[in-house]
Amino acid sequence: MARHRALRLRVLERPRASGPTAAAVLLGCWSALCAAQPQPALDLEFAFHAEEVLRAEEAVVDGVPILTRDVLLEVYERGGFAPIWTDVNRVREGVGLLRDSADHGLLPSDYNLDRAERILAGWTEERSAERRARDDVVLSESLVRYGYHRRYGKVSGRLLDPNVNFERATFSSQATVLNIERAIRSESLTAFIDTIAPAGPIYRQLQRALARYRDIADAGGWPTVTAGPTLRPGDTGPRIVEVRDRLVASGNLAADPSSRSETFDAELEAAAGDFQDQHGLDADGVIGPRTLAAMNIPIEVRVDQLRLSLERMRWVGASMTDDMIAVNIAGFRVFYFARGQLIWSSRAMVGREYRQTPVFRGDIAYLEFNPTWTIPPGILRNDTLPAIKRDPNYLAANNIRVIDRDGAYVDPATVDWNQYTRGVPYTLRQDPGPNNALGTVKFIFPNEHFVFLHDTPNRALFSQADRAFSSGCIRVESPLELAELVLGEPDRYSVTALQSIVDSRQTRRLRPERNVRVLLLYLTASIAPDGGVRFYNDIYGRDQRMLDALNGPVVIDLPDA
Repeated sequence: MARHRALRLRVLERPRASGPTAAAVLLGCWSALCAAQPQPALDLEFAFHAEEVLRAEEAVVDGVPILTRDVLLEVYERGGFAPIWTDVNRVREGVGLLRDSADHGLLPSDYNLDRAERILAGWTEERSAERRARDDVVLSESLVRYGYHRRYGKVSGRLLDPNVNFERATFSSQATVLNIERAIRSESLTAFIDTIAPAGPIYRQLQRALARYRDIADAGGWPTVTAGPTLRPGDTGPRIVEVRDRLVASGNLAADPSSRSETFDAELEAAAGDFQDQHGLDADGVIGPRTLAAMNIPIEVRVDQLRLSLERMRWVGASMTDDMIAVNIAGFRVFYFARGQLIWSSRAMVGREYRQTPVFRGDIAYLEFNPTWTIPPGILRNDTLPAIKRDPNYLAANNIRVIDRDGAYVDPATVDWNQYTRGVPYTLRQDPGPNNALGTVKFIFPNEHFVFLHDTPNRALFSQADRAFSSGCIRVESPLELAELVLGEPDRYSVTALQSIVDSRQTRRLRPERNVRVLLLYLTASIAPDGGVRFYNDIYGRDQRMLDALNGPVVIDLPDA
C-alpha cells in the first residue's frame, strides 16, 4: 500500500507539462480519442504498472517495442495514468482499423494486429491490473503508429530523398489539451482518423485498384505469354490463345469461354491497344517485345506499385491545395486541379535518367511569356560548350548571346572556346523566339533545383511513349491552356489573348491572383482522367528502395513543431 500512496501523490501532484510538444499535439489525441466514454475512479494498480512500462529504460511490452513512448508517457501522465481503453466497442473499432490497414497498402503486422486481436478476444476475461495496463499501452501504441502512418506515411520521404520537402504539419495548431478534448468528444475513431488523414478521389481510386489486383492475385494471377516473334493482327497460332487468356485475366478483354480462337482478330487488337495504353506503351495493337514484357510482369509487382503510390500520396496530403498543378514524373503527365477537382491534363516531358526531375513542392510566383533562356551551368558545361566546339556557328544559329561580367555583349568569334572545359566566364542567353529552349512561356515556382514548367520547340517528342528528354525541367504539351487555368481570368487571359502576347515577341510577366501549388510526384501506378489505373516504368529506379522501407521496420520520424 505504501507504493500506491506514493504513486497517488505523484499522479495528483505532478505539474502539467508547460510546453506541449508537436508530437503530443498530433499524436496525443489518438490515444485520448479512445477515452470517449466516462473514466472510472483512479486505479492505482493500473496506474503503477502503466507508468512502470512507460518509464522503463527500454519500453517493451510482450515483445512489442513502444516506439512512441515519449508521446504516450505525456498522454498517460496528463490523464493521471488512467486506462485509455475501457469500452470493448472502442477496442473493437480500433482493432478493425488495424485490420483494414492492408486496404491502404500498409502492413497490419506493423500495428501489432495479432496482439491486438488477442486482447480483444480476451477482453471479458479476468485480467490482473498489470495485464490490463500492458494491454492498454499496446493498444495505444498500435493506434498511434497507425494514425501516424495514415497521416504522413510509414516511409519518411525526406530520409529517403533529401529533395522531398512536402509539408508535415501537425493536425492542429491548437494546444494539446484542446485537441484531446476534441478527440474525446468524437463519436468515432474511424471518423476522426479520416478527418486528420483525408483520402481524396485519386487515393480512393488507387485503393479500389489495389483491392481488385489483390483479388486477381488471390485467384491465381495471370498466365504468362510464351516468348516469340512479334504478334500482329491476322497472325495465328497457340500464342494467340495465351494472349487472350492474359488479357482476360487483367480485364482488358471480356471473358468468353466459347472463344479459343488462335487468330489475332480485331477484338484482340483493341484489347491489346487498351493494355498498351494502360501501361504507358504505344497503343498500336501490336504485341512486340515491350508489350510482351509488360504482360509477363507478375501481378505481385503491380500490387506493390499500387502500395507505393498510396504511400507517396500520403506524403503529399498536407501539401495539397484546392488550386494545384501536379506532375507525375514517371507517367510523363501534368494535371491541373481547380477547387479540388481534376479539370485538365496534358502530356509532359521530364528529365533524363542522368538528369532526374526531383520530387518536391513549390508555389507559382509568375508566368513569363516570350522568355529568354539563361543556360544553366550544368547544361552549359555538358551540352552547350561541346556543341560550340563542334560547330562555331552554333550560337548564332540558336540565337544565343554571349554576355560578359559587365553585362556587355561579346562577339563569340573573339572567344577561344577550346580553352574552357568546365565552364566559361560568360553568361550565355538565348533570345525569345520559335527556337528558344523554353518555348513561348515558362511557369516559375522558385526552388533550389532551378526546375520549372515550360513550353518547348521540340513538340514532335510528345508523340513518344517514353518522354524523359529534358535536363530536369518539365516541358508541357499545351502550355497556353495551362497558363489560362493558372492565371484564373479567362475573360482577360484566354488562350487567344495569351497567344497575342506570344505573337508580340515581347517578354512579359504575369502573376496569378491566387496561390497555385505545384507538386512534383513520382507514381509508377496512377489513375488516368478516365478513372482507369495506369502503370508506368520505374524510369529512375526508385521503387525498390522505397518498397524495402515500406516492408521494413517501423521508424517513427516525428514532424517538426
